[in-house]
Amino acid sequence: MFEASFTGVLKTILIILLVYFGFKLLIRWFGPLILKYFMRKVGKQFEQQFNQQQPYNSRKKEPKVSVDKKSSTKPRSNKTVGEYIDYEEID
Repeated sequence: MFEASFTGVLKTILIILLVYFGFKLLIRWFGPLILKYFMRKVGKQFEQQFNQQQPYNSRKKEPKVSVDKKSSTKPRSNKTVGEYIDYEEID
């Protein structure tokens, strides 16, 4: 087995930090460019899908829908709920 030396561990940590900060810098510089590229690509795909749909005027006419309303009077129940008791609050 290999033994971990202090210099080996230190080199590994420095390489990890260098890769991390390098990646962070690259994303800061090239991130907006990459994002613009993908947004244009998605926008073009959306535009193509939108243009493939039939225009609104050439769609088939939908049949008329009629809604029959029920009578406006509400049915009343014949059940007696109970006796009404008037009360006063006491402070």
